[in-house]
Amino acid sequence: MNRLNRRHVVAATVLGTAAVFLASACGPSDAASDAAGTGKPSAPAGSTASSSTTGATQQPAASATTDAPAQPVGKAGGSTGSTSGSSSTGGSTGGTGTSQRPIRTQTLPDGSKAAIYQLGDEHYRADVTANGEPFVTLETHGHDAGIDANDEFIVLSLDGQLHAWMGGDNQGPGTFKVAGDWTVKVTKVGELHFRAQVIGNDGAVDATIDADQQDVGLDANGVYIVLSDGGVLSAHE
Repeated sequence: MNRLNRRHVVAATVLGTAAVFLASACGPSDAASDAAGTGKPSAPAGSTASSSTTGATQQPAASATTDAPAQPVGKAGGSTGSTSGSSSTGGSTGGTGTSQRPIRTQTLPDGSKAAIYQLGDEHYRADVTANGEPFVTLETHGHDAGIDANDEFIVLSLDGQLHAWMGGDNQGPGTFKVAGDWTVKVTKVGELHFRAQVIGNDGAVDATIDADQQDVGLDANGVYIVLSDGGVLSAHE
């Protein structure tokens, strides 16, 4: 072998030994790093990697919700609501006057008791009890209130006066001559909905009351009128 060929063999041997040494010195992590340098993801097949990271498995983002149960959304606390210018069976509506002393009490024709409270200007409430138990409540709020309570008719007027009487009812629809020489025409509008037109001696309609699913009352110049949502009409002076 000539001198030139021997130099090539020696150089090849040295280079081969260096390559083996470098291969053994570079561990799997270096290989992965080299792979990353090519732009190819080194994450295992089936894993998801962000396009902004290479050669590393991305940690999942923290969830915006916790495992703790959600707190219930509080409901707006509604009041029991008092009837405005109408009546309700089953006792007091729990209005603002419940903690006040009544301006007066009175006994009604059937023996029940009424306590009248002043809540404001032309704003009164009457709590009626029978045998010590809540019976009905009437409240004026811009207009008179009335109720047919088992054939006892009650009107609470805007000035806080309470008037009650028994009987004298008329079943509408129809036209009736009532106390105070009023003529009242009762018409049926719908289910539990009746309307009464109060007609004067000149034939003109002086007042109209509407009982739409609740009884109504009226102070017609000192004549007290109740119209129920069932079409029953009664008047008293």
